[in-house]
Amino acid sequence: MRRIGRDGLAPESAALHLVDSVPLLRPEEQVFTLMLDGWRNRQLARNLAFSTIGSREKAVRAFARHADAFPCHWTAAQVDEWLGGRRAVRKLKRSTLRNYQEAVHSFCAYLIDPAYQWSTECEQRFGTHPVQVVHEWNTAFHVADAEADAGKRAFTRKELIAIFDHAEIAIPHRKATSTSWCRFRNANCDTG
Repeated sequence: MRRIGRDGLAPESAALHLVDSVPLLRPEEQVFTLMLDGWRNRQLARNLAFSTIGSREKAVRAFARHADAFPCHWTAAQVDEWLGGRRAVRKLKRSTLRNYQEAVHSFCAYLIDPAYQWSTECEQRFGTHPVQVVHEWNTAFHVADAEADAGKRAFTRKELIAIFDHAEIAIPHRKATSTSWCRFRNANCDTG
């Protein structure tokens, strides 16, 4: 549920950041900065970690530099080129690329949400509006249980079961431990 004020505007909407009577010296750059400020505040309101917000903003700024354009002029082809280059040249991991995709997707979703009025503001100022540039067809899916390097990854469910099965043999049964372990294994155990 979205919180809307008496004026019909959502918190962090374009109208709350921009004053019509004040001309902007570098309009696209200043509007982009205000968009990022509003998006940051929305994420803070959602109680996201500062580190998450910071890394998302860094990714969006990196994409803007690559595209050499502001959000009203971004395209899906620019996202493909940016991420393709990062994967092929910089050899970034799949999880890192997904984080970049999610950052740009989330930012664009904020911009095109009618409650925040950035599309209307951009249309009036620049004659065009932002669109979503990260779609199902240019997004990597998370399909593996563990994508990290083998030395750094978390144990799989199967590996944990093997470890605890071994521990059960070595340590005498205790009711609390057995009950928890049975729930974890999703087995029907009688610990009575």
